[in-house]
Amino acid sequence: MIEYRNVRVALLGAGSVGSQVARLLLEHGDELASRAGAGLELVGIAVRDVDAPRDVDLPKDLFTTDAQSLILGADIVVELIGGIEPARTLVLQALQSGADVVTGNKALLATHGPELFAAAEQVGAQLYYEAAVAGAIPIIRPLHDSLAGDRIERIMGIVNGTTNFILDLMDREGSTFEAALATATELGYAEADPTADVEGYDAAQKAAILASLAFHTSVPLAAVHREGITAVTIEQVRAARKAGYVVKILATAERLTDADGVEGVSARVYPALVPESHPLASVHGAKNAVFVEAEAAGDLMFYGAGAGGVETASAVLGDLVSAARRHVIGGPGVAESTRSALPVFPIGTVRTRYQITLHVADAPGVLSTVAGVLAKHGVSVETVEQSAATDPGDGTAGTATLVIGTHLARESDLAATVVALRNEDVVVETTSVLRVVGA
Repeated sequence: MIEYRNVRVALLGAGSVGSQVARLLLEHGDELASRAGAGLELVGIAVRDVDAPRDVDLPKDLFTTDAQSLILGADIVVELIGGIEPARTLVLQALQSGADVVTGNKALLATHGPELFAAAEQVGAQLYYEAAVAGAIPIIRPLHDSLAGDRIERIMGIVNGTTNFILDLMDREGSTFEAALATATELGYAEADPTADVEGYDAAQKAAILASLAFHTSVPLAAVHREGITAVTIEQVRAARKAGYVVKILATAERLTDADGVEGVSARVYPALVPESHPLASVHGAKNAVFVEAEAAGDLMFYGAGAGGVETASAVLGDLVSAARRHVIGGPGVAESTRSALPVFPIGTVRTRYQITLHVADAPGVLSTVAGVLAKHGVSVETVEQSAATDPGDGTAGTATLVIGTHLARESDLAATVVALRNEDVVVETTSVLRVVGA
C-alpha cells in the first residue's frame, strides 16, 4: 500500500473556534490521520495579531499575519475569520488556487454562496460548511447527501442559541425580555451588541443556507422574511403557556404552491407559538434543533449544541477529515445542487394560522364587528376566548380581552385583517399577534 503524503492545512483565524480546531488537530493528529488516510499537517495559522492573548496555548511558530502566502502553500484552507471581508477574498483565493475550503462563516455563505460555489466548481475544488449552521449538529451533510434522494417539504429550526435561551428563561422562570437578555449577556450567550441575534439576522442567514440546500435552489438572504424577539412580552409567553404553546423563534424553509399553482419556496424567521407536544417545544437553554419534514423519510429532528468553541470545532474537523479523504482518493469536488431554480415567494404567499389578542370595548355587538372584519378578509375563526370585562370605576365603559385563533389562511390576508382590526373603533389595542406552528 502506497502511503499518501501529508495533507497541508492552513487555518485562518484563531478565535474561540479556530483555536480549538488547532488544538484538537495537534492533539489528535494521529487518530485523525487514520480516518483521513493521510497525515493532517497544520502548516500555519493566519491572524491579525500574533501576540494577542488566546484561551489555548498553541506553538508561536505557527502564527503569521501573511494569510495569502499561507493559502498558496495549502491543500485545505479552514476559514474561521467570520464576516464578509477579508474572508470572501481569501476564500476565493484559496478556491482559485485549487485548495478545498472548510468554513463556518454563515454570513459569507448567505451573502456570497453562489459566487463561492461557482468558483469551487470551476476548478474542481470543494467547499465544506457543516459548521455554518447549528454548530456541532450534523445537519448540512444529511441534507446534502443522506436526503438528496428525498423530497423535503419543510424545515423548522431553532438555530440561534441566544434567542432560545432568552425565550426559554422567559417561559420557565417568568423573566422579562430585558432581564433574560441581561442574564444571557452575563453568561456569555449574548454579545455586548446582541442585535444580530435578537433581531433575527443570524437566524435569517442560516435559513437562507438551509433553504438553498434543501430545495436545490439559490435563496438569497434578501428574500428571507425576518422578525426578531424584541417585541415578545412576558404576557405573551404566559398566555402561550396557558393555551398549551411555547414561544420559539424559528427559521423556517418550506416548499409551497402559490395561488396560480406555481411551486416555489419560502424562507422566513419569526417568533411563533409551538404546541407543547411538538419536539421543538422541549428544546431548552442555548441548545439548537432542526426539524425536517421529508416525503419519504418522514419527520426527523437533529438536536444538540448550536455554538461553542470546542463544539463547533467538532463540525469543522469532520469537514476537514472529509476534505482530506477526497485528496487521498482523488477526483473533482461535487458541485452544489441549485439547479431546481424554484422561485422564492414573499411572506404573503405563506399559509399559516394567527393567534390575535385584542383589548376591545365592553359593548354590545363587539364580537360581531370583529367577526365581520375577519370574514371580510377571508379569514375564518377557529377559537375565541373572551375574558371578563374590567370596570375602570369612573362610569365609563370597561374593556374585555379577546383571544382569537384563526384557521389556515394566506399570510397577506391575515396581515390585512390585523391592520383592519386596529382601525376599528371597538378595538382599544392589539396586544399580541403571533403565528401558530402545526398547521
